[in-house]
Amino acid sequence: MFEITEFSIEQLKDPYGIIAGERYEFMLDLQIDEEDELYEESGVVLRVIAAVQDGIITIAKYEFLNASTNQYIALDMEEEELAMVEAFCREQLSEKEA
Repeated sequence: MFEITEFSIEQLKDPYGIIAGERYEFMLDLQIDEEDELYEESGVVLRVIAAVQDGIITIAKYEFLNASTNQYIALDMEEEELAMVEAFCREQLSEKEA
């Protein structure tokens, strides 16, 4: 499990309509326990593409990146981590629109 320590959010343009609705890119800085297989000494960033359509927010794509090299880390989120990230994105987008 990890903790989100910092984040940024940016609305993305999708001129080809690949993802229905609006889409946003979240860059989440993560704090990860040293015992976790995801741990990297230089840190880990989670890049999330969230799609918003008809008030429903879903994660369209995500990837873990090494914080210093931006290299892809080939791991998937566990179910509870995915639920936590979805809730976090939903909360931030709700605050942004308020």
